[in-house]
Amino acid sequence: MPPNAVSVISRATTEHVAPAERIDYWEEYNRRELVGLSCRSYSDSGLLASQTNIRLADVRLAHIAGNAHVIERTPQMARSTPKDSVFASLLLRGEAVFLHENGCLAATAGDLVLYDTRRPYLFGFSSSMGQILVDIPREVFTEVCLPGGVPVPTLFGRGSVQEGRLVSSLRSLLGDLVAMRGGHSPEETRQAVLGLIRLLALERSGGPASPPAQLLTAKEHIERHLHDPRLNAAEVARTLGISVRQLSRVFEPAGTTPARYILDRRLERAAAELSAPGAAGTRIADVAYRWGFSSQAHFARVFRGRYGRTPREARAGLTGMPNS
Repeated sequence: MPPNAVSVISRATTEHVAPAERIDYWEEYNRRELVGLSCRSYSDSGLLASQTNIRLADVRLAHIAGNAHVIERTPQMARSTPKDSVFASLLLRGEAVFLHENGCLAATAGDLVLYDTRRPYLFGFSSSMGQILVDIPREVFTEVCLPGGVPVPTLFGRGSVQEGRLVSSLRSLLGDLVAMRGGHSPEETRQAVLGLIRLLALERSGGPASPPAQLLTAKEHIERHLHDPRLNAAEVARTLGISVRQLSRVFEPAGTTPARYILDRRLERAAAELSAPGAAGTRIADVAYRWGFSSQAHFARVFRGRYGRTPREARAGLTGMPNS
């Protein structure tokens, strides 16, 4: 398997472990696969938790679910089991409190907490919880996301409308990853994940986001909203917190415009669906609307302009269609 492939590294659950042994089992599994920590559960049934670890090149993801519990990385543990990473923890379900040496953060579903694993912390979940944790080697984080690393644990999601949109985009992207969905290469996906985290970190720190990071984020947002006929350059610009003119400059190195890129991606996805095996029973109108075209006539016109044939001819499997 290529080193940059998306793949499941390991899975674990305490469900089939004797209640008295679940804490030890969970601590050992996390020490081996994620990070050294101690765990406590206050449930009569003990700790009920599951975890799936996924590799995305040099970045790892952990999809974790469980009942109410507390995890802690004490100063002694940070010294005895070193981990030189930045964690981006996206809470999917439940409420949590994150204690660190400089204060306390209260997180709810949809929030993202960014923190350095070299420093001690306590993460407490007061009810049934779910989270996706992005494990970024610190040297990768400082090179790609934010020079100097994370000075203090930071919560994202409610600081501004722009911040909320970025966290929402990240949640969609990570959700597809843990479900093993998506049409981009692992490297493109890795860049999109890091690009979104970079934009969040830079916005909070007041630093400028680089055009390459903005381009990756714009493309990722477009890919996830191709089905929405309201998607246009202005909507993408709002998501990135920049003007339409700035967005056009972001797309210049790619040799296209935002509007052209959106149209091209819609046509490529539609063409792939029409030329797929078993497409004979597919209604062309359904394909058009599924990929964001509000008019079948407009879809047929631009499709023919791009591919030199009608959608009906493409569905019939006639040869000569350019690869997209």
